[in-house]
Amino acid sequence: MGLLFLTGQWHRLIPTSWSIFPDVVATLRDYLSFRMPPEAAFHPYDAIQQLAYASIVFLVSPLTIVTGAAMSPALAARYPWYSRLFGGRQGARSIHFLCLVGYLVFLVVHVTMVVVTGFARNMNHIVFGTSDMDLVGIWAGLVAIGLILAVNIVATRVSLSRPRLVQNVTGVLVDGVTRPLLDRMTSRQCYTKDDISPYFWVNGRMPTAPEWIGLYENGFKDYRLEVSGLVEHPMQLSLDEIKAMGKQSQITKHICIQGWSGVAEWGGLPLDKLLKHCRPLPNARYVVFRSFGEGFEGGLYYDTLDLTHAKHPQTLLAYEMNGHPLPLAHGAPLRLRIETKLGFKMVKWIKTIEFVEDFRHLGEGRGGYDEDKVNFGWYAEI
Repeated sequence: MGLLFLTGQWHRLIPTSWSIFPDVVATLRDYLSFRMPPEAAFHPYDAIQQLAYASIVFLVSPLTIVTGAAMSPALAARYPWYSRLFGGRQGARSIHFLCLVGYLVFLVVHVTMVVVTGFARNMNHIVFGTSDMDLVGIWAGLVAIGLILAVNIVATRVSLSRPRLVQNVTGVLVDGVTRPLLDRMTSRQCYTKDDISPYFWVNGRMPTAPEWIGLYENGFKDYRLEVSGLVEHPMQLSLDEIKAMGKQSQITKHICIQGWSGVAEWGGLPLDKLLKHCRPLPNARYVVFRSFGEGFEGGLYYDTLDLTHAKHPQTLLAYEMNGHPLPLAHGAPLRLRIETKLGFKMVKWIKTIEFVEDFRHLGEGRGGYDEDKVNFGWYAEI
C-alpha cells in the first residue's frame, strides 16, 4: 500500500470520477449478455475490475488485519476495549470470516477472467510484465504453483511423521517473536458481570483417586495443599488457611487451545502472596503444579510455570467461581488461573505445589502433561 501511494499507482485502483458508476452498469450489462467489454475498457482495468481491486486492497485487506488483531487474546487482555469495537471477539471473527468469503469470491472471478480474456497474454502480464502471446508465462506460472503444492505436501508429511522435530524447529522462530512482543502485554482484563458466559465449557478428566473422592465427601475439610521444594518455608495449608491469606476477585476470559473461550469471575489467593510466605530460594526458577486428576493417556496431570508469570498480578489459586465455591468439574477445591496463558496450563484439582530449578527431570522433560503427550508448546502465551 505504501508503494502504491509513493509511486502514484493508486490512481489505477481508486476511482477518481463519479463516472465509474454508469461505467459499472455498462460493463455489467456486457458481462450478463455474455459479451466482452471493448478492449479499451481493460486499460488498465474495466470499471468493475477497478472497484473490485480497490475493495480488496483498501477495504477488505485492512479490515482483515484489524479484525485479526481483535481476535488476539494477548491484545484483548492488554487492551480490552479494542475487541469491543467489533462487538467482541465473536463479532470480529464473523467479520473476519466474511473477509475470507470476499477473498474467495474475488479469487474465483479473477482466475476466470484471466482465462477467458486471453490466458497466455495475461499470464505473461502476471509473470513477466510483458504482452507476449507465447506460452512461457503459462508454463512458468504452472511450475511456480507446482512448487508451492510440493512444498506443502512435503511439509505436511514431515509434520505428521516428525511432529516433535517440527515443534522444536518452529518453536525457536515462534518463541523468538512472541516472547519479546507478548511478554510486554501485561493482562489488564477487567470484564463486567454482564460479560460472564452463561455456559463455561469443561475440559479435563475428573479425578478418580480415592484420596480426592474422600476429600470431596468430607467437604474438603481435610484438604491440605503441600508447598515444597526450593523454598525457605515448606507449608501444609488447609483451604481455610489459604482463604485467610487473602482474596482477589477478577472477571477474565479463559482462552482454550481448542479455540473456544468463556468469561467467568474467579476468586482466590494471588499466587504472589503465597510466594511471599514460602519464600522461594534464589535457585528456584519454576513452579510445578500437580493435580489429583489424570491426563487422557493415564498418569497424573501436571504443569509448570516460571516465577515471572507466577508473580503476575492476575495469577490466582482460585477457590471460587462466579461468587460460589469452585465447582467440582472446574477444579475444586483449588485450581490455577493464569490469565496470560492458554487454558491447558491452568491445572485443576491441585494436589501439590513444588518449586524447582529445572523441569527436564519431570515426565518427558517438556514441562507439562500436554506438552509431553500431545506436543503442546510449554510457553502457551496468549
